[in-house]
Amino acid sequence: MSIAVKSVSKLYGEQRALDNVSFEINRGSIVGFLGPNGAGKSTMMKIITGYIPPSEGSVEVCGFNVSDELMSVKERVGYLPEHNPLYPEMYVKEYLDFIAGIHHLKKRKQKVEEMIDRVGLSLERKKKIGALSKGYRQRVGLAQAMIHDPEVLILDEPTTGLDPNQIVEIRNLIQEIGHDRTIMLSTHIMQEVEAICDRVIIINRGKIVANDDARNLTNYQNKQVIRVEFGKKVASNALQAITGVSEVKRVSDTVWLIGSNSDDDIRTSIFEFAVKNENSVLTVQKEEIRLEEVFKQLTS
Repeated sequence: MSIAVKSVSKLYGEQRALDNVSFEINRGSIVGFLGPNGAGKSTMMKIITGYIPPSEGSVEVCGFNVSDELMSVKERVGYLPEHNPLYPEMYVKEYLDFIAGIHHLKKRKQKVEEMIDRVGLSLERKKKIGALSKGYRQRVGLAQAMIHDPEVLILDEPTTGLDPNQIVEIRNLIQEIGHDRTIMLSTHIMQEVEAICDRVIIINRGKIVANDDARNLTNYQNKQVIRVEFGKKVASNALQAITGVSEVKRVSDTVWLIGSNSDDDIRTSIFEFAVKNENSVLTVQKEEIRLEEVFKQLTS
């Protein structure tokens, strides 16, 4: 087990930033840690990395207790905070050599060169960090988090402020490095989670409200959404009268989104409705429920 969080709470005065949070993350997983602003994501990550202590409960990383064996934990954890703390006046290569020295790494020069190449900083190696774009500064942050070959990577909003091309680059890099280590990733970009995460943990107001595979979460309500194109116009109230239909949404006069919470496939009922009303079904397609919709329902 890479990360084991057991009944963790964090209090700031009378406010509970975290309230009896428990979860486990297996070795070799990429886990999306989601929640609205102020839900407790960054607080949880700081506790896991040992930056702040929990008020109650315990955390273990790679079998080491964060409160009692902090140095052993830090040797095994790489951390990229939401606000990437870099030294803008240092050169990229100089900064990574400095970080390698903090970790007392052997063959420092070799390790720095390896990390520069791995995160795609070869062309920027002789630039000052302050002269880099946001995307390349994030790459420097990832390099410092990985330079000591940690077993666990904690990434807090690693793609915040990046343009679409930079997001794809960082996403691909995270997928690549996730093959041989555990990654806990906080983000507000649902497509990112769907693309790279094995599992999703959603936190809201300091409490875990979901902890499952992304595919299972999108099916958690057994909700169906069917997109149908009829041959002729259809009235909304006629569609709502179909057995099993819970909601309808008009796309055009002949195209509708039909929702159902029934366990039975409502496409049969839709075809029967069309026949009964001397209409035809030109196309019918089951829509995929997106993680974003599930997130809204769980955290609203």
